[in-house]
Amino acid sequence: MKSLSLLLCSALFLSACASHTPTHIALNPNVPNVINKIDRYDTVAVSTIDVRKANFIVRFNQGDEAAKLVSPSEPIRQQLDSVFKKSMSNAGYQVDPAASNIVEFQLDYLLTDVTESTFGFEANTNLTINVVAKNQTQEFTKIYNGKGMLKGPFSPDFATLELDMNKLIDELTTKIINDPELHQFLQQ
Repeated sequence: MKSLSLLLCSALFLSACASHTPTHIALNPNVPNVINKIDRYDTVAVSTIDVRKANFIVRFNQGDEAAKLVSPSEPIRQQLDSVFKKSMSNAGYQVDPAASNIVEFQLDYLLTDVTESTFGFEANTNLTINVVAKNQTQEFTKIYNGKGMLKGPFSPDFATLELDMNKLIDELTTKIINDPELHQFLQQ
């Protein structure tokens, strides 16, 4: 009798652990490598804003049931702001909030749509960052888009989704920071 109750308690404990799913995705974007540093010593004010309509970054589509929405564990705006400020500094700019040259990075869209089927899953990620740069006389605007797709057997685990999203964010921030058009405008 004693071993039966121990077995039932163990089974209950293990099933509780197995059914626990994470509630947040932990993003950790990296500071991209700068290919070409600027020659002059220019100052620039850098800011990042999040203009997305919702805070969640992963949506598990479950047929007729309500979608399961997952938010980031830390505000993505703060993470991207840190990445862009460090990147601009690494490119040779002095980041100064009082500078007359201004660069605003706008997070327009970041979402991974996950669709599960009997044989596996498909995760499609879309990322859009709009860059608005201004000097005393002109304005430069450019939209940068990134897309990723991940397929696999079974159900996706959060670590796999995190890696895929971080990879896409890193690719797009690298593209932005190394865009010669942006640097040419800032050095006018």
